[in-house]
Amino acid sequence: MNDERASRAALATRWLERLFPGVVGEPRDRDDLIALLKQARDRALFDTEALAMIEGVLQVSDLQVRDIMIPRAQMVVVERDHELGQVLPIVAESAHSRFPVIDDDRAEVVGIMLAKDLLQYCGDQAPRFKMRDIVRSAVFVPESKRLNVLLREFRASRNHMAIVIDEYGNAAGLVTIEDVLEQIVGEIEDEYDFDEGAFILKRGPNSYTIKAHTSIEDFNDYFAVALDDRDFGTVAGLAVNAFGHLPTRGEAVVVEGFRFTVVRADSRKVRLMNVERTEQVPTESLVDRPVSAATTNGTS
Repeated sequence: MNDERASRAALATRWLERLFPGVVGEPRDRDDLIALLKQARDRALFDTEALAMIEGVLQVSDLQVRDIMIPRAQMVVVERDHELGQVLPIVAESAHSRFPVIDDDRAEVVGIMLAKDLLQYCGDQAPRFKMRDIVRSAVFVPESKRLNVLLREFRASRNHMAIVIDEYGNAAGLVTIEDVLEQIVGEIEDEYDFDEGAFILKRGPNSYTIKAHTSIEDFNDYFAVALDDRDFGTVAGLAVNAFGHLPTRGEAVVVEGFRFTVVRADSRKVRLMNVERTEQVPTESLVDRPVSAATTNGTS
């Protein structure tokens, strides 16, 4: 065992020497390692996207399920006693593939329903729908479970969703394998898919989904308003400033007559938000000035 460890250490040292010529010794901590990786990126040994993924891998072991879970209040659920006519609109509207099945309230999850299991009830000769016949066992995990451990368990069990429970055994939220992978690879397009090049997607009369790195200039043009862009170049910068912290999924804030609700965020930045007008914004009451090129690269 000692020989194997020594061999691995020697291999790692040789790899570092080839990757970072002139560097003496191994990195002392994670900050040193990140600095070395950034040097490699600057030398074009790999690109910025690859560096972001490596940093994501390193951060996964530091994050817990509670850091990325969908809160209980935000879960899209079906009830164990629902009829097919009650279930289908929920499935169609959300476009999700898996749904927690609850009993009397959201804190009591009794299983998981897969949307594909509803196909057998389509057609004239279909059997009578009974939710209890298709409910599958749910996987329950504590809020404190590390994401790297959860990912390993997801892979081993081939499950894609787990119900997060609090210290009293009640459902606190849910987490999916996609949520974990997004901490590594970034945003994975799903039901919020945008057309290529689009930044704002209209979902209803007063409902929009917006990419967080949308420039305030583009936001102003789309909504015919004049939000101040002197301090922030992107909508994410404006919203995060209003929050006063890096928000998590489900958090909402009202800024200048718009309600911004975080749809997707990771440990580094906000990625996607839903937007609703809370009032008609009089453009003359806001700062009206042209957007300079220098302000279009704000933090997102």
